[in-house]
Amino acid sequence: MTGYLTVDAGTIAYEVTGEGPLVVLAPGMGNSRDAYRFVAPRLVAAGYRVATVDLRGAGESSAQWPSYTRTDIAGDLLALIRHLGGPAVLVGHSISGGAATIAAAEAPELITCVVELAPFTRKQATNLGDLRNSAYRKGTVRLVGTMMGSLSSWKKYLDLAYPGTKPADWTAHLAGIDAMLREPGRMKALRGMMQSTPADAGAQLGNVRCPALIIEGSLDPDWVDPKAEGEAIVAGLPAGLGRLETIAGAGHYPHAQYPDEVVRLMLAFLQAHARA
Repeated sequence: MTGYLTVDAGTIAYEVTGEGPLVVLAPGMGNSRDAYRFVAPRLVAAGYRVATVDLRGAGESSAQWPSYTRTDIAGDLLALIRHLGGPAVLVGHSISGGAATIAAAEAPELITCVVELAPFTRKQATNLGDLRNSAYRKGTVRLVGTMMGSLSSWKKYLDLAYPGTKPADWTAHLAGIDAMLREPGRMKALRGMMQSTPADAGAQLGNVRCPALIIEGSLDPDWVDPKAEGEAIVAGLPAGLGRLETIAGAGHYPHAQYPDEVVRLMLAFLQAHARA
């Protein structure tokens, strides 16, 4: 059953299932909480209370918001955790990975640990030499098209971001994303997120006080070297808090391509750090 939480200028949609320590799953931009359709049931079966959330501007949350920064998203997620009765494990994908960093730094009493999946948590520095990498170059071109308002460019980017085998429900999932982004205000929200900088998240890395698991896909087209990006995030955290895992063959959506592997890593991490 979908719940709605009023936050500032709109409402955030979420769904809670299971019993146990609270785990909040936040998707990336241009996606809904359905992004965790393979992960949430596995966590519930393992004994966790799992909340999946639609980001501001996406899914069943309000479409129109004043801004769509990682700091904004972190505030929404913290409001939800307070509403549900934290503390919580906070899992964030892509832009929500950066938001998880901010939330953990701003409200350490509410966050027991964070898991960041293919996170955009640091300001990116691109040089022309990076464009020699074919996947990175193609992804950049398709994201630029999306920034200009092209839904077809976003769908082409998604095709690239899931290298190799697609999930079994890929056609239906892509159709759902297409339908959502055709709703009034949804593409504007996606573009707003794309225009936001991860500098706010990067500035908070050194202020995180809880354990953090970073999971990267080895074939993520958003970076020339995904492992190096993950290592840089870990290096920005206080010593001993961060751990990096890389999933071979995964792109920007490891939790949808390789859910068994992602959940295995998450459960080992949660068993050590989550609490009721």
